[in-house]
Amino acid sequence: MDKKNLKDHRQIGQELDLFSFHEVAPGNVFWHPKGWTIYRTLQNFLRATLEKEGYQEVSTPVMVKNDLFKKSGHWEHYKENIFNFSLMPFGKTEVIKNEKGTTIITNPPPSPESYSLKPMNCPEASLIFASKTRSYHDLPIRLSEFGVLHRNELSGVLGGLFRARQFVIDDAHHFVREDQIQGEIHKLILLVVDFYNSLNFNPEFYFSTKPDKAMGDLKLWKKAEADLETALKEAKVKYGVKEKDGAFYGPKIDIHIKDSQDRDWQLATIQLDFQIPKQLQLEYIDKDGKPKRPVIIHRAILGSLERFIGILIEHYQGAFPLWLAPTQVMIIPIADRHNGYASSIVQTIELQGIRTSMDNRSERLQAKIRDATLQKVPYLGIIGDKEISNIKNQILNISVRTREGKDLGQIKLSEFITRLKEEIDKKI
Repeated sequence: MDKKNLKDHRQIGQELDLFSFHEVAPGNVFWHPKGWTIYRTLQNFLRATLEKEGYQEVSTPVMVKNDLFKKSGHWEHYKENIFNFSLMPFGKTEVIKNEKGTTIITNPPPSPESYSLKPMNCPEASLIFASKTRSYHDLPIRLSEFGVLHRNELSGVLGGLFRARQFVIDDAHHFVREDQIQGEIHKLILLVVDFYNSLNFNPEFYFSTKPDKAMGDLKLWKKAEADLETALKEAKVKYGVKEKDGAFYGPKIDIHIKDSQDRDWQLATIQLDFQIPKQLQLEYIDKDGKPKRPVIIHRAILGSLERFIGILIEHYQGAFPLWLAPTQVMIIPIADRHNGYASSIVQTIELQGIRTSMDNRSERLQAKIRDATLQKVPYLGIIGDKEISNIKNQILNISVRTREGKDLGQIKLSEFITRLKEEIDKKI
């Protein structure tokens, strides 16, 4: 890749019509149809992976009373990043009639209630865990959530998809017994490695220890650090150490990748937390009939979906692999008389779940090819007289070009669809 001509993801996003930003919502992404297709494709790929791993997906409110974050410890350690506001309920009015006429008496309104836009999902996931009595038989409980988060980032540090005020994290919280910690973290490490390998990234691991600004019992911190380091060693992965870079509630394993430009990105994280279960008084009933405190393993694989898509945009410079491309095939009829056949080709390919469009503008063929290439469409299907000639023999043909300009020649439509499906399945 020629690093001299690389484009910023915001420029590519505008050129490919993926997303935009507007002053009415600083630091918030407006996803356009093509960008949202990429977003949902990536999200559904991860969702399918998690379902196989025994996760239960949940959804929790964006807005909650800030008392929850005061209980969990986020208020003390993260207050400057939380959007806070007060809601003032309307007072009721009473109408009282007397001998002189009607007098309207307005009751004073109640005191305002303080709310926050959630910056993290863990306190609310904990409420779901605490919503009923849990047994040691029930654990581990793995709750996943594509939760919408808000963080009060300063305007000077906002950076397109890389740093936004509203974003979604592919979050999960594992509620486990202490004897399940090692096995659960080992599974998570393998899950992260497999997932990133499927995207052709090689993950690198780092062990992040207790920060200076942390909450809770030092003994629990030492236990959590020992548990995490043991899990890393037993998984036999190489790892570096990031001193004092853990979360305020627990140490963590950070997973980094390098993109096509050899830039380092910290994405996935696995955090071991003895503190928030204590703060929120979470319990399960152990085999001896007594209440015990669970441990929370916080984990994200992609991290912020917005940020990860920004990384992918620059990594591929907009030329996404077939499975992720918003438009996977562009059908281009040469002349108006080819439109009917081209439409039938589009319908046939779309029935196979492949995202297909048709360019039937009254433009020259070369102009259509150029525009589809600039839009980074992986495959272009050309329809002309030659392709239609075999329709009387019930043979559907299509001439195929790649966005790189390679001419694959005329092939049967059924063979082309098979090729597309194989490439999508391999995610290459």
